[in-house]
Amino acid sequence: MGKILLVEDDESFGYILQEYLELHDFNVTLSKDGEEGLRTFQQQTFDLCLLDVMMPLKDGFTLAKEIRELDPDIPFMFLTAKALKVDKLKGFRLGCDDYIVKPIDQELLIARIKALIKRTASDSTERNNTYHIGKYYFDCNNQLLTFGEESHRLTEKEAKILQLLCESKYEVLDRNKALKNVWGKSDFFNRKSMDVFIHKLRQYLKADPSVQIVNVHGKGFVLQDSEVR
Repeated sequence: MGKILLVEDDESFGYILQEYLELHDFNVTLSKDGEEGLRTFQQQTFDLCLLDVMMPLKDGFTLAKEIRELDPDIPFMFLTAKALKVDKLKGFRLGCDDYIVKPIDQELLIARIKALIKRTASDSTERNNTYHIGKYYFDCNNQLLTFGEESHRLTEKEAKILQLLCESKYEVLDRNKALKNVWGKSDFFNRKSMDVFIHKLRQYLKADPSVQIVNVHGKGFVLQDSEVR
């Protein structure tokens, strides 16, 4: 369901919470202090971090700041006995997604974790529908192709074809696969229509000579980008 980094210096509470989360199908890695938590985060990939605040060697606020420097998008929650308003505000200023004061309601914690992971996964999907093509920026969700300060809104079919090309960048996009994905079927008229759309996309991308849509005879098309970043 999700991979969680739990950083908690109270050994008994940490093990109990780890077991409870694992009973709800989460994969949990437990670290006993902030320094161990940072090392663990650097070595593995997680969907969410649960951080205690008052810990030896490195407190939770410092750990959260360092984790966010490594991954600006990772969601994290504080689980702490520090209930003062000033502490809560500090946590949210650091970018935490939730701040839960001990003792915790375990059912509520599970519900919040599930909601946060679901929301983050949705945000990630939306972010992943953006592409750099040479000096162009393609926002598939809004069907916008941007070059410098100029933007061009693509049609729905143009955007779908360009997204397929981006997803298979440097590899052949099979013509029949594209036709079935965009038009629903592969026939003579749709193949001709697709050739027209490919021609249009080439025109939209011609301002950057490092970008090419290359025909592969009998197979399909390849989006090539020689721009060095």
